[in-house]
Amino acid sequence: MLLRRTLLALAAAASLAATSAHAQSPTNPRVVITTTEGVITVELYPDKAPITVANFLKYVDRKLYDGATFYRASKPPGQAANDYGAIQGGLRDDVKKKLPPIAHESTLKTGIKHTDGAISMGRYAPGTAQADWVICIGDMTYLDATATDPGFAAFGRMTDGKPVAEAILGKPTDPNAGVGAMKGEILVHPVKIISIRRAPPPDPASPPPAAAPEAAPPAPTPATTPKA
Repeated sequence: MLLRRTLLALAAAASLAATSAHAQSPTNPRVVITTTEGVITVELYPDKAPITVANFLKYVDRKLYDGATFYRASKPPGQAANDYGAIQGGLRDDVKKKLPPIAHESTLKTGIKHTDGAISMGRYAPGTAQADWVICIGDMTYLDATATDPGFAAFGRMTDGKPVAEAILGKPTDPNAGVGAMKGEILVHPVKIISIRRAPPPDPASPPPAAAPEAAPPAPTPATTPKA
């Protein structure tokens, strides 16, 4: 079990590093989410999800997320480690800052899957998304749309700051707070979002980041050596 978890963590880290090093586009906007736990950087895909990205950037450019929080940490039942789950941030109940709801952009249309690092809009019914969003830690493709399920609207991907996201996922939650799917997932002490700002575009004169070295699997230990 320990060996399997270690290999999964190495694979996820390598996947995120490859995304950061090779898949970023110099034309895609990036935003820097500064929190009291550290910084998370997200790349947005306006060519694939133009409505959702434009809405998110309205909040960013108007500085409406300043002072918002990450207030929810969701893990599957029995999950102890912080390498799988989702964290939710935004304005929550601050209706004075919320802009009108936006149209739903299905993953069947955008092609943006809910894989590790995806950022996706929170909503009730399709077409009700406003200001709150989640960041996936680990693959959560069950959030993608199907022929019978509208799914959720992913619109970008975390490219840096995964340890910060995992630290937020590991914060204590109140077992009695929240309703419905959020029951027991509300943080006892929400993590403050100091600001969200657009990152400057990459310098075209700068060399591309080096690819992450391939991680070797750990040597077996007495606790993880498979039995014959």
